[in-house]
Amino acid sequence: MTELLALGRPRSQRAYWLCQLTGWGFYGLSQFYGTIWLSDVSWSRVAAEALVLHASGLGLTHALRHYVRLHRWSGLRIPQLAWRILLASVLLGIPMGLATDFTSVGAMHNPTTMDVPEGSLIRTVGLLPLLQVTLQIANWTALFAAWLVIYFIVVRLREQRLAELRQSELARALQSAELRLLKSQLNPHFLFNALNTVRSLIADQPARAQDAVTRLANTLRYTLHASHDELVTLAQELEIVKDYLDLESMRFEERLRVDLDVPVAASEMHIPVMLLQTVVENAIKHGIAELPSGGVLRIRATLQDDALLISVQNPTPPTPSSSAREGVGLKNSAERLRLLFGTSGGLELDLSQAGVATARIRVPQRP
Repeated sequence: MTELLALGRPRSQRAYWLCQLTGWGFYGLSQFYGTIWLSDVSWSRVAAEALVLHASGLGLTHALRHYVRLHRWSGLRIPQLAWRILLASVLLGIPMGLATDFTSVGAMHNPTTMDVPEGSLIRTVGLLPLLQVTLQIANWTALFAAWLVIYFIVVRLREQRLAELRQSELARALQSAELRLLKSQLNPHFLFNALNTVRSLIADQPARAQDAVTRLANTLRYTLHASHDELVTLAQELEIVKDYLDLESMRFEERLRVDLDVPVAASEMHIPVMLLQTVVENAIKHGIAELPSGGVLRIRATLQDDALLISVQNPTPPTPSSSAREGVGLKNSAERLRLLFGTSGGLELDLSQAGVATARIRVPQRP
């Protein structure tokens, strides 16, 4: 965020000077052409006077900008700001109006060019010079007031935009922290279960323990990479799932059967790392492991409406335990999907069918 603000300052300064030069330049040209049209003064004199006057206006507004920033006017409430704008505009308008009255540019606001009757009170009393000066001051006062109003509108919009950027940056930082926390909870959860599987193999089937250790090493390597990657292809995730299922098959033997149906197109899609592994582990731990006869673990993947749909189905005991629905792994996986994809991604566990649990995963595919 600091880098973003630092990059924004030069751009803001360039935009400010571009607006200043454009605004005052356009206004100066309009005054120049108006004066040439209404008077017979040489254009070179009018040009020089217009240049001096409007360069002075630019300098005064720039100094005023420095003053209001120094005294933090942008943080004031509207009533407090309004009277300051009016007072500053009048204080700057008076000298500029008086100066303009001594130049040919003042002809644009000269009452003698207006339709003022000869017998009117203004002409009779001799108030034309006073009226001319008043009009000059009023013109410059309105100009400075308009400049200040536009300036504070731009400042408020810029501050609002920066606040939104800060909020967005904080939200992304919080999301990243939450994701790291969820993964830090997920990895040990998986590793402890895998270590228990290897321990049981060492005790019951020492000859097969070496192969189990090799597969566990692959699993450990994958979980280490999982701390750096957020998304992997489904094919990459299936490799670790197969290693895990091979480990569990050594323990459950014929009690664990796997039915895998993943088209090639679906295997190239991306999913959050360790997502499918967690759901498969939950299906075995709370489903097949609880049944004396085991069962079939079915994994399906399809593409639909720019999203990857995955279902993991397993048999369950007649009365599934509450942990089958409220396990840490499934909660973390659902929360990770929410953080990464919002409402367009999700994970739900369907236990409505007796003796069957189906976890349905929806992963949107980013363009």
